[in-house]
Amino acid sequence: MEDTVDRRIIAEISRDARATLAQLSDAVGLSTSAVQSRLRRLESRGVIIGYRPMLDAEALGKPLSAFIEITPLDPGQPDNAPELLEHLVEIEACHSIAGDASYMLFVRVASPRALEQLVGDIRGIANVSTRTTVVLQTYYENRPIAVED
Repeated sequence: MEDTVDRRIIAEISRDARATLAQLSDAVGLSTSAVQSRLRRLESRGVIIGYRPMLDAEALGKPLSAFIEITPLDPGQPDNAPELLEHLVEIEACHSIAGDASYMLFVRVASPRALEQLVGDIRGIANVSTRTTVVLQTYYENRPIAVED
């Protein structure tokens, strides 16, 4: 279990994954070597699983986001849609969900036509029906996980 200092370190790097050891040290009141040791321990325990940049999808030519619910056409078919669709790079996330649908996909594409093509590919590859919801505006995402003190 993490202690209060670990949770403060986690909160700091959740806000800024590029924070230096010196900045983290100042924020939590420990030496840089102590912070580095705690970071390594959190990484080795799998609490911190990686660091990645936040990218602007629109600047990268993928301004259209959508959620796609998928439901097997044949309830008796194998439940392997995540594996079948994993190679489609437009799918950023695949969530198993409760409700009528089996999975919720989050996708980013360049245009409505590209979304239509992707939906067709998903239907054909995984033998599923789909329900698509286009994102008009995102107010926030990738927020830090709230860590209680």
